[in-house]
Amino acid sequence: MLKALLISLSESRWLRTLAERSSLGQHISGRFVAGTQVEDALRVTQTLNHAGLSVSIDNLGENVSTADEARHSAQLYCQLLSEISARGLNANISVKLTHMGLDVDPRLAYDNVCALIQQAAASQPKNFVRVDMEGSAYTQRTLDLVRELHRAPENRGCVGAVIQSYMRRAEADIAQLLREGIRIRLCKGAYKEPAGIAYQAKSEVDSNYIRLMKVLLKSGIYHGLATHDESIIREAQSFATREKILPEAFEFQMLYGIRRDLQQSLAGEGWRMRVYVPFGAGWYPYLMRRLAERPANVSGFYRFLCWTMVADHARREGTRESNRTARIKGQIGGQRRLVLGLAAL
Repeated sequence: MLKALLISLSESRWLRTLAERSSLGQHISGRFVAGTQVEDALRVTQTLNHAGLSVSIDNLGENVSTADEARHSAQLYCQLLSEISARGLNANISVKLTHMGLDVDPRLAYDNVCALIQQAAASQPKNFVRVDMEGSAYTQRTLDLVRELHRAPENRGCVGAVIQSYMRRAEADIAQLLREGIRIRLCKGAYKEPAGIAYQAKSEVDSNYIRLMKVLLKSGIYHGLATHDESIIREAQSFATREKILPEAFEFQMLYGIRRDLQQSLAGEGWRMRVYVPFGAGWYPYLMRRLAERPANVSGFYRFLCWTMVADHARREGTRESNRTARIKGQIGGQRRLVLGLAAL
Protein backbone atom coordinates (compact mmCIF):
# COMPACT_ATOMS: atom_id res chain seq x y z
CA MET A 1 0.00 0.00 0.00
CA LEU A 2 2.86 2.42 0.74
CA LYS A 3 4.21 1.90 -2.77
CA ALA A 4 0.82 2.71 -4.28
CA LEU A 5 0.54 5.84 -2.13
CA LEU A 6 3.96 7.11 -3.17
CA ILE A 7 3.23 6.48 -6.84
CA SER A 8 -0.04 8.37 -6.45
CA LEU A 9 1.80 11.27 -4.81
CA SER A 10 4.31 11.30 -7.67
CA GLU A 11 1.44 12.02 -10.09
CA SER A 12 0.07 15.00 -8.13
CA ARG A 13 0.65 18.20 -10.11
CA TRP A 14 -0.17 20.33 -7.05
CA LEU A 15 2.37 18.61 -4.81
CA ARG A 16 4.95 18.67 -7.59
CA THR A 17 4.58 22.44 -8.05
CA LEU A 18 4.68 23.02 -4.30
CA ALA A 19 7.76 20.85 -3.79
CA GLU A 20 9.80 22.05 -6.76
CA ARG A 21 9.18 25.75 -6.02
CA SER A 22 9.83 25.66 -2.29
CA SER A 23 13.29 26.42 -0.92
CA LEU A 24 13.05 23.41 1.40
CA GLY A 25 12.12 21.13 -1.49
CA GLN A 26 15.03 22.39 -3.56
CA HIS A 27 17.39 21.85 -0.63
CA ILE A 28 16.13 18.31 -0.09
CA SER A 29 16.41 17.44 -3.78
CA GLY A 30 20.09 18.38 -3.68
CA ARG A 31 20.78 15.17 -1.78
CA PHE A 32 19.33 13.02 -4.55
CA VAL A 33 19.70 15.17 -7.70
CA ALA A 34 23.01 16.58 -8.95
CA GLY A 35 21.54 19.99 -9.81
CA THR A 36 19.67 21.64 -12.64
CA GLN A 37 22.43 22.17 -15.24
CA VAL A 38 24.71 19.97 -17.37
CA GLU A 39 27.72 21.34 -15.52
CA ASP A 40 26.21 20.21 -12.19
CA ALA A 41 25.92 16.64 -13.47
CA LEU A 42 29.48 16.67 -14.80
CA ARG A 43 30.84 18.03 -11.52
CA VAL A 44 29.12 15.29 -9.51
CA THR A 45 30.28 12.68 -12.04
CA GLN A 46 33.89 13.73 -11.65
CA THR A 47 33.62 13.53 -7.85
CA LEU A 48 32.13 10.04 -8.01
CA ASN A 49 34.77 8.91 -10.51
CA HIS A 50 37.49 10.06 -8.12
CA ALA A 51 35.86 7.84 -5.48
CA GLY A 52 36.11 4.82 -7.79
CA LEU A 53 32.49 4.84 -8.97
CA SER A 54 31.25 4.95 -12.56
CA VAL A 55 28.14 6.95 -13.50
CA SER A 56 25.05 6.98 -15.70
CA ILE A 57 23.67 10.51 -16.23
CA ASP A 58 19.95 11.15 -16.66
CA ASN A 59 18.39 14.49 -17.59
CA LEU A 60 15.13 14.42 -15.66
CA GLY A 61 12.02 14.79 -17.76
CA GLU A 62 9.44 12.75 -19.63
CA ASN A 63 6.34 13.12 -21.78
CA VAL A 64 7.42 16.30 -23.56
CA SER A 65 4.59 17.88 -25.53
CA THR A 66 6.37 19.56 -28.45
CA ALA A 67 9.02 18.66 -30.99
CA ASP A 68 11.14 21.61 -29.86
CA GLU A 69 11.20 20.30 -26.29
CA ALA A 70 12.26 16.87 -27.54
CA ARG A 71 15.05 18.33 -29.69
CA HIS A 72 16.26 20.46 -26.78
CA SER A 73 16.41 17.37 -24.55
CA ALA A 74 18.36 15.47 -27.19
CA GLN A 75 20.77 18.39 -27.55
CA LEU A 76 21.48 18.31 -23.81
CA TYR A 77 22.43 14.64 -24.10
CA CYS A 78 24.59 15.40 -27.13
CA GLN A 79 26.41 17.98 -25.02
CA LEU A 80 26.79 15.47 -22.20
CA LEU A 81 28.37 12.84 -24.48
CA SER A 82 30.80 15.43 -25.85
CA GLU A 83 31.82 16.60 -22.39
CA ILE A 84 32.15 13.06 -21.04
CA SER A 85 34.58 12.28 -23.85
CA ALA A 86 36.47 15.56 -23.62
CA ARG A 87 36.95 15.28 -19.85
CA GLY A 88 37.72 11.57 -19.85
CA LEU A 89 34.90 10.75 -17.45
CA ASN A 90 33.77 7.20 -16.68
CA ALA A 91 30.11 7.78 -17.50
CA ASN A 92 27.34 6.95 -19.94
CA ILE A 93 23.82 8.35 -20.42
CA SER A 94 20.27 7.16 -19.73
CA VAL A 95 17.35 8.46 -21.81
CA LYS A 96 13.57 8.07 -21.78
CA LEU A 97 11.77 7.79 -25.10
CA THR A 98 8.97 10.10 -24.00
CA HIS A 99 11.65 12.69 -23.23
CA MET A 100 12.91 12.24 -26.78
CA GLY A 101 9.44 12.93 -28.20
CA LEU A 102 7.76 9.51 -28.46
CA ASP A 103 4.33 10.95 -27.63
CA VAL A 104 4.81 13.77 -30.14
CA ASP A 105 6.16 11.80 -33.09
CA PRO A 106 7.64 8.27 -32.86
CA ARG A 107 9.95 9.00 -35.79
CA LEU A 108 11.29 12.08 -34.00
CA ALA A 109 12.09 9.99 -30.91
CA TYR A 110 13.78 7.35 -33.06
CA ASP A 111 15.91 9.94 -34.86
CA ASN A 112 16.90 11.65 -31.60
CA VAL A 113 17.97 8.42 -29.92
CA CYS A 114 19.64 7.12 -33.08
CA ALA A 115 21.79 10.26 -33.28
CA LEU A 116 22.86 9.86 -29.65
CA ILE A 117 23.80 6.21 -30.16
CA GLN A 118 25.79 7.08 -33.27
CA GLN A 119 27.63 9.76 -31.32
CA ALA A 120 28.32 7.30 -28.49
CA ALA A 121 29.59 4.69 -30.97
CA ALA A 122 31.90 7.24 -32.60
CA SER A 123 33.35 8.43 -29.29
CA GLN A 124 36.89 7.48 -28.26
CA PRO A 125 36.58 5.28 -26.33
CA LYS A 126 33.09 4.16 -27.34
CA ASN A 127 30.29 5.19 -25.03
CA PHE A 128 26.86 3.74 -24.25
CA VAL A 129 23.21 4.86 -24.28
CA ARG A 130 20.77 3.19 -21.90
CA VAL A 131 17.14 3.51 -23.01
CA ASP A 132 15.14 3.65 -19.78
CA MET A 133 11.91 1.76 -19.29
CA GLU A 134 8.75 3.67 -18.45
CA GLY A 135 5.19 2.53 -17.76
CA SER A 136 3.68 -0.51 -19.43
CA ALA A 137 2.07 1.58 -22.18
CA TYR A 138 5.57 2.10 -23.56
CA THR A 139 7.18 -1.29 -22.87
CA GLN A 140 6.82 -2.91 -26.27
CA ARG A 141 7.66 0.23 -28.22
CA THR A 142 10.76 0.79 -26.10
CA LEU A 143 12.05 -2.74 -26.60
CA ASP A 144 11.27 -2.65 -30.31
CA LEU A 145 13.26 0.55 -30.75
CA VAL A 146 16.26 -0.75 -28.79
CA ARG A 147 16.32 -3.96 -30.80
CA GLU A 148 16.04 -2.11 -34.10
CA LEU A 149 18.85 0.29 -33.26
CA HIS A 150 21.06 -2.49 -31.91
CA ARG A 151 20.83 -4.41 -35.20
CA ALA A 152 23.01 -1.82 -36.94
CA PRO A 153 26.56 -3.27 -36.77
CA GLU A 154 28.06 0.07 -35.76
CA ASN A 155 25.66 0.36 -32.81
CA ARG A 156 26.23 -3.06 -31.27
CA GLY A 157 27.26 -2.78 -27.64
CA CYS A 158 26.43 0.93 -27.56
CA VAL A 159 22.73 0.72 -26.69
CA GLY A 160 20.93 -1.22 -23.97
CA ALA A 161 17.52 -1.77 -22.41
CA VAL A 162 15.95 -1.87 -18.95
CA ILE A 163 13.82 -4.74 -17.66
CA GLN A 164 11.58 -4.44 -14.59
CA SER A 165 11.28 -7.58 -12.48
CA TYR A 166 7.74 -6.77 -11.37
CA MET A 167 6.49 -7.24 -14.94
CA ARG A 168 5.20 -10.73 -15.67
CA ARG A 169 6.59 -10.53 -19.20
CA ALA A 170 10.14 -9.83 -17.97
CA GLU A 171 11.47 -13.37 -18.41
CA ALA A 172 10.36 -13.59 -22.04
CA ASP A 173 11.70 -10.11 -22.79
CA ILE A 174 15.08 -10.97 -21.31
CA ALA A 175 15.30 -14.17 -23.35
CA GLN A 176 14.69 -12.22 -26.55
CA LEU A 177 17.17 -9.47 -25.70
CA LEU A 178 19.86 -11.98 -24.77
CA ARG A 179 19.46 -13.80 -28.07
CA GLU A 180 20.41 -10.51 -29.73
CA GLY A 181 23.30 -9.77 -27.37
CA ILE A 182 21.73 -6.66 -25.86
CA ARG A 183 22.93 -5.33 -22.51
CA ILE A 184 20.26 -5.09 -19.81
CA ARG A 185 19.77 -3.13 -16.63
CA LEU A 186 17.59 -5.15 -14.26
CA CYS A 187 15.50 -3.18 -11.77
CA LYS A 188 12.34 -3.90 -9.78
CA GLY A 189 10.03 -1.29 -11.33
CA ALA A 190 8.51 1.93 -10.05
CA TYR A 191 5.22 2.50 -11.87
CA LYS A 192 1.72 1.55 -10.79
CA GLU A 193 0.66 -1.45 -12.90
CA PRO A 194 -2.37 -3.77 -12.67
CA ALA A 195 -2.05 -7.26 -11.22
CA GLY A 196 -2.76 -8.83 -14.59
CA ILE A 197 0.59 -7.70 -15.98
CA ALA A 198 2.68 -7.04 -12.87
CA TYR A 199 3.45 -8.80 -9.60
CA GLN A 200 2.04 -6.88 -6.64
CA ALA A 201 3.69 -8.60 -3.65
CA LYS A 202 7.24 -7.61 -2.75
CA SER A 203 8.15 -11.26 -2.24
CA GLU A 204 7.11 -12.08 -5.81
CA VAL A 205 9.00 -9.11 -7.26
CA ASP A 206 12.13 -10.01 -5.29
CA SER A 207 11.90 -13.69 -6.21
CA ASN A 208 11.58 -12.84 -9.89
CA TYR A 209 14.47 -10.39 -9.64
CA ILE A 210 16.78 -13.06 -8.24
CA ARG A 211 15.69 -15.60 -10.85
CA LEU A 212 16.28 -13.14 -13.72
CA MET A 213 19.52 -11.90 -12.16
CA LYS A 214 20.99 -15.39 -12.35
CA VAL A 215 20.03 -15.69 -16.00
CA LEU A 216 21.77 -12.40 -16.76
CA LEU A 217 24.92 -13.25 -14.84
CA LYS A 218 25.34 -16.53 -16.71
CA SER A 219 24.70 -14.98 -20.14
CA GLY A 220 28.27 -13.79 -20.77
CA ILE A 221 26.99 -10.29 -21.60
CA TYR A 222 27.82 -7.24 -19.48
CA HIS A 223 24.69 -6.28 -17.52
CA GLY A 224 23.75 -3.98 -14.66
CA LEU A 225 21.97 -5.06 -11.47
CA ALA A 226 20.09 -2.02 -10.17
CA THR A 227 19.13 -2.54 -6.55
CA HIS A 228 19.75 -1.17 -3.05
CA ASP A 229 18.53 -4.41 -1.45
CA GLU A 230 21.49 -5.82 0.46
CA SER A 231 20.06 -9.33 0.58
CA ILE A 232 19.79 -9.41 -3.20
CA ILE A 233 23.26 -7.92 -3.57
CA ARG A 234 24.73 -10.61 -1.31
CA GLU A 235 22.86 -13.27 -3.27
CA ALA A 236 24.36 -11.91 -6.50
CA GLN A 237 27.85 -11.94 -5.01
CA SER A 238 27.47 -15.48 -3.74
CA PHE A 239 26.08 -16.70 -7.06
CA ALA A 240 28.87 -15.02 -9.02
CA THR A 241 31.48 -16.59 -6.75
CA ARG A 242 29.94 -20.08 -7.00
CA GLU A 243 29.65 -19.83 -10.80
CA LYS A 244 33.16 -18.37 -11.14
CA ILE A 245 31.79 -15.17 -12.70
CA LEU A 246 34.39 -12.42 -12.41
CA PRO A 247 33.49 -9.15 -10.61
CA GLU A 248 34.31 -7.20 -13.78
CA ALA A 249 31.77 -9.21 -15.82
CA PHE A 250 28.83 -7.14 -14.53
CA GLU A 251 28.07 -4.13 -12.38
CA PHE A 252 25.87 -3.11 -9.50
CA GLN A 253 23.90 0.09 -9.94
CA MET A 254 22.43 2.45 -7.35
CA LEU A 255 20.89 5.89 -7.21
CA TYR A 256 22.77 9.05 -6.36
CA GLY A 257 22.31 9.93 -2.69
CA ILE A 258 20.93 6.56 -1.59
CA ARG A 259 23.07 4.05 0.34
CA ARG A 260 26.30 5.88 -0.33
CA ASP A 261 27.96 3.71 2.30
CA LEU A 262 27.02 0.55 0.43
CA GLN A 263 28.18 2.01 -2.88
CA GLN A 264 31.63 2.73 -1.45
CA SER A 265 31.75 -0.64 0.28
CA LEU A 266 31.05 -2.58 -2.92
CA ALA A 267 33.63 -0.59 -4.87
CA GLY A 268 36.15 -1.11 -2.09
CA GLU A 269 35.56 -4.87 -2.26
CA GLY A 270 36.42 -4.87 -5.97
CA TRP A 271 32.91 -5.01 -7.43
CA ARG A 272 31.96 -2.66 -10.23
CA MET A 273 29.59 0.06 -9.02
CA ARG A 274 27.71 2.58 -11.19
CA VAL A 275 25.75 5.49 -9.74
CA TYR A 276 22.66 6.76 -11.54
CA VAL A 277 23.00 10.56 -11.44
CA PRO A 278 19.92 12.62 -12.37
CA PHE A 279 19.90 16.36 -13.00
CA GLY A 280 17.24 18.88 -13.97
CA ALA A 281 14.45 20.92 -12.42
CA GLY A 282 11.74 18.23 -12.62
CA TRP A 283 12.99 16.15 -9.72
CA TYR A 284 9.75 15.54 -7.77
CA PRO A 285 8.22 12.64 -9.80
CA TYR A 286 11.65 11.00 -9.99
CA LEU A 287 12.21 11.12 -6.24
CA MET A 288 8.73 9.85 -5.35
CA ARG A 289 8.98 6.91 -7.75
CA ARG A 290 12.39 6.01 -6.39
CA LEU A 291 10.94 5.90 -2.89
CA ALA A 292 8.08 3.78 -4.23
CA GLU A 293 10.51 1.38 -5.87
CA ARG A 294 11.86 0.46 -2.45
CA PRO A 295 9.61 1.76 0.35
CA ALA A 296 12.31 0.84 2.88
CA ASN A 297 14.05 4.02 1.70
CA VAL A 298 11.19 6.10 3.13
CA SER A 299 12.46 5.92 6.71
CA GLY A 300 15.89 7.12 5.62
CA PHE A 301 14.33 9.90 3.59
CA TYR A 302 12.28 11.10 6.56
CA ARG A 303 15.36 11.13 8.80
CA PHE A 304 17.08 13.28 6.21
CA LEU A 305 13.97 15.49 5.90
CA CYS A 306 13.81 15.91 9.66
CA TRP A 307 17.39 17.03 10.06
CA THR A 308 17.13 19.27 7.01
CA MET A 309 14.20 21.11 8.56
CA VAL A 310 15.95 21.32 11.92
CA ALA A 311 19.08 22.76 10.33
CA ASP A 312 17.04 25.16 8.21
CA HIS A 313 15.16 26.33 11.30
CA ALA A 314 18.40 26.85 13.20
CA ARG A 315 19.89 28.90 10.38
CA ARG A 316 16.82 31.12 10.10
CA GLU A 317 16.34 31.63 13.84
CA GLY A 318 20.02 31.73 14.71
CA THR A 319 19.48 29.31 17.58
CA ARG A 320 19.63 25.60 18.36
CA GLU A 321 17.39 25.67 21.38
CA SER A 322 16.60 22.10 22.31
CA ASN A 323 12.89 22.68 22.93
CA ARG A 324 12.35 24.17 19.46
CA THR A 325 14.35 21.40 17.83
CA ALA A 326 12.33 18.77 19.65
CA ARG A 327 9.08 20.45 18.58
CA ILE A 328 10.08 20.44 14.89
CA LYS A 329 11.24 16.82 15.07
CA GLY A 330 7.94 15.92 16.65
CA GLN A 331 6.04 17.60 13.85
CA ILE A 332 8.00 15.68 11.23
CA GLY A 333 7.49 12.46 13.15
CA GLY A 334 3.77 13.14 13.09
CA GLN A 335 3.85 13.64 9.33
CA ARG A 336 5.72 10.37 8.90
CA ARG A 337 3.19 8.50 11.05
CA LEU A 338 0.40 10.02 8.99
CA VAL A 339 1.90 8.81 5.70
CA LEU A 340 2.57 5.32 7.07
CA GLY A 341 -0.90 5.24 8.59
CA LEU A 342 -2.49 6.12 5.27
CA ALA A 343 -0.45 3.41 3.62
CA ALA A 344 -1.85 0.84 6.02
CA LEU A 345 -5.48 1.61 5.15
